[in-house]
Amino acid sequence: VQLQASGGGLVQAGGYLRLSCATSGSINNINFLAWFRQAPGKQRESVAVFTVGGSTSYSDSVKGRFTISTDNAKNTVYLQMNSLKPEDTAVYYCNTFLKGTNYWGQGTLVTVSS
Repeated sequence: VQLQASGGGLVQAGGYLRLSCATSGSINNINFLAWFRQAPGKQRESVAVFTVGGSTSYSDSVKGRFTISTDNAKNTVYLQMNSLKPEDTAVYYCNTFLKGTNYWGQGTLVTVSS
């Protein structure tokens, strides 16, 4: 499985961005999709998870502001990020776990200015 993330950029606090992650295979065959982020000097953390059946979960730091969704026809998972804060600045990675293997996209940088 290959994951290609895009959509990062520079935005002012309070703004929004939508990240995209295109998968090389059919999303219908994937039970778990997630977005992680890693800020400078910090560990990578999970921010949003999408599981088969449409269940979603979010970290407390982004709950109510970020939304993970999928477009099965495009084999793409999205992360809509609203009300962005400077502390959301990080490299964002899409992730899936399939048949015992962890797959990561290449990361896309999100910078939120105050």
